[in-house]
Amino acid sequence: MIKGIAHTAYNVLNMEKSLQFYCDVLGFKKAFEISNDEGKPWIVYLKIKDGLFIELFYTHNQVIKPRPLIGYAHLCLEVDDIQKISNHLKEKGIHLDVDPIQGKDLNWQCWAKDPDGNPIEFMQMDPQSPQSLS
Repeated sequence: MIKGIAHTAYNVLNMEKSLQFYCDVLGFKKAFEISNDEGKPWIVYLKIKDGLFIELFYTHNQVIKPRPLIGYAHLCLEVDDIQKISNHLKEKGIHLDVDPIQGKDLNWQCWAKDPDGNPIEFMQMDPQSPQSLS
């Protein structure tokens, strides 16, 4: 059911400093960016290897409310079938914070929290998503 970790996500205070660290120091490549509905910068994706990314979130555009602190934002687990994992979680008594929806990157996602309240995104990759094409 779960294929692996698709990405880890961080809220960053200073995007330029974060890009300098992750790209110039660690050697990751900037793959693509996604803007919010108002056209403002929202997420920068860094490619670690095929199918594995780091998401850097601008702190002025948070998906999860209330806005998390700088640092960890969420864990993303790649799944084969978004409906299957959604049904499985619900059958196990797990509340979904977000039912399956298609994101701006074309991937399907649903959201839940672990027992400590840490957000987990479950994502079914679309073959035409920027992650699949990068």
